[in-house]
Amino acid sequence: MKFKKAFIVFLLIFILIFAALLEFGKNTLAGWALLIALAVGFVILHGKVLNDKKRYIRLASWLCFFVLVAVVFKISAPPEKRIPAVDVKNPEITAEISVEQGRLTGVYNADKSVEVYAGIPYAAPPVGELRWKEPQPAESWDGVRACDEFAPMSMQQRGSELYNSMTDLIGYHKFKVSLKDNFVGAMSEDSLYLNIWKPSGNVENAPVLFFIHGGSLTGGQTWHDAYNGEALAKQGIIVVNCAYRLNVFGYYANEELAAESPNGTTGNYGLLDQIAALKWVNENIAQFGGDVDNITIAGESAGSSSVNAICVSPLAKGLFKRAIAESSGITAREPYHTFRSIEKALKMGKDIMAEFSASNISDLRNVPADKLVNTRYTNSAMTVDGYAITEQPYLTYEKGENNEQALLNGFNLHEADFFMFSRKVTKDNYVETLSGVLGDYADEAAELIPPYEQSKRYSLAIVEAGGDAKGAADRVYSAAWFQYSHFDWSRRVSAQGKDVYEYYFTKDNRSLGSSHAGEMPYCYGNLDKHAELYDESDFALSETMQKYWVNFIKTGNPNGEGLPEWQRFNDDQTKVLEFGEKVEMITDPNLELYALLDKYQAEK
Repeated sequence: MKFKKAFIVFLLIFILIFAALLEFGKNTLAGWALLIALAVGFVILHGKVLNDKKRYIRLASWLCFFVLVAVVFKISAPPEKRIPAVDVKNPEITAEISVEQGRLTGVYNADKSVEVYAGIPYAAPPVGELRWKEPQPAESWDGVRACDEFAPMSMQQRGSELYNSMTDLIGYHKFKVSLKDNFVGAMSEDSLYLNIWKPSGNVENAPVLFFIHGGSLTGGQTWHDAYNGEALAKQGIIVVNCAYRLNVFGYYANEELAAESPNGTTGNYGLLDQIAALKWVNENIAQFGGDVDNITIAGESAGSSSVNAICVSPLAKGLFKRAIAESSGITAREPYHTFRSIEKALKMGKDIMAEFSASNISDLRNVPADKLVNTRYTNSAMTVDGYAITEQPYLTYEKGENNEQALLNGFNLHEADFFMFSRKVTKDNYVETLSGVLGDYADEAAELIPPYEQSKRYSLAIVEAGGDAKGAADRVYSAAWFQYSHFDWSRRVSAQGKDVYEYYFTKDNRSLGSSHAGEMPYCYGNLDKHAELYDESDFALSETMQKYWVNFIKTGNPNGEGLPEWQRFNDDQTKVLEFGEKVEMITDPNLELYALLDKYQAEK
């Protein structure tokens, strides 16, 4: 068989490109087998039949080949799969534990130092008539329930696996070539389950950490490796996290729903799920060896805003002791995100009814979940519903009726960078851009923080919108969207005479660095999940941060032997503990910006 050189070169290039697409798309092994079969068949066809045919016939054969390859990509798309509780083949099963709903077992981690119980139902499936209702008690079961897999993630718009893989490769630098991950995590409207990591064996009165994942209240899952609970469980902490309803399922608001609710609530179903899970922990965690009188709630990003909401909710009074909040809060007079007025929530509710041609809630409940989740409206905010949240959160703090007895909270250096990724900011539109978060005080902010370019810290910088004022804009937006919320939260709690500890994370690395969520694998001890992205200084910092977190969870004071002193925010409201190349108290670099933000917020 004779082949033209151009044919061979072009075919090899195409096969390599398509093979990369199969890998990035997490397509099944069947896709690889079909690709090889198609390529071999195409080579044979050209060598024996088409090589000397007219050009238009050869072009037609290429077109058919491309179509068949596209079909292969589609039919070999990754299937949904539940994620195992531990990355251990045939893990050993734990002894039985009895909770209110029945008996269950978990599995041991690799060295049998931690027991993991995944996929425990804490509420009834919120489906059918229970869609957009307050969470109902979990159903009991017969026999012994095997809790060895994470339950499906809550309904959310699932992004392309190609996009996700490219983000992992270019943005997070954690993509790994593997034929073992040819699947996507399961997703379902039936998602109200929680997971528990506990030290192995008999445990008594262990402190409990209840963690709420982030994701803008529109996405996220409980098995993310950044906040896996194994490392803290090895240090004597029982770690719990939970899934909760998201986006249109979790934060949809409608007057008809409020009328049918015995509590008159609407718009906060995801928050009510979190509180229901926290109640389940109070009722059952003693069976795992947990101390019901020593529960700390924690969260990051939207999870941190949720922690703030739980701190002001009358429904959560007495359910926890302390709070850890990372990179978000809602104590400002008008929070910048994850919070909206009931009027705006109800207006969007009507828009969604019209979008799906629904005349009433019954019609909307009949819309399939996989269709409803793709609404063009973004439900990413809590609201004052008069039940879960009774007033603007700052008012609850002014009255001293918030629930947390101590607070550890803080923010990262480059919080807003990824959120501002697609916005080009130049000297010409800089003030206009800042007005989005500072209104009439944008000019003063521009004088305080003159325009400058963003540093090229990320691989994504090669495609970032950029602009000669982008770095300055990112700094101001980081302060407004994230950092100010912690300054405001800290001073409100410290004014009540309670202990407050505030941090500032600045450590760079080969992954997220000090961007939004960059601190999580450090403080929860999960750098080893992607060890190649970190060096000795990162692991040393992680050890330090874990000690602070564990001490706070156990006692309410993060300080301990061998650690630099973390001064209380009460002692000096200008300083934070920096977690960077050094661990030391420094003056918060945003104090002058906070003063402008105070002026802006005072007018709300």
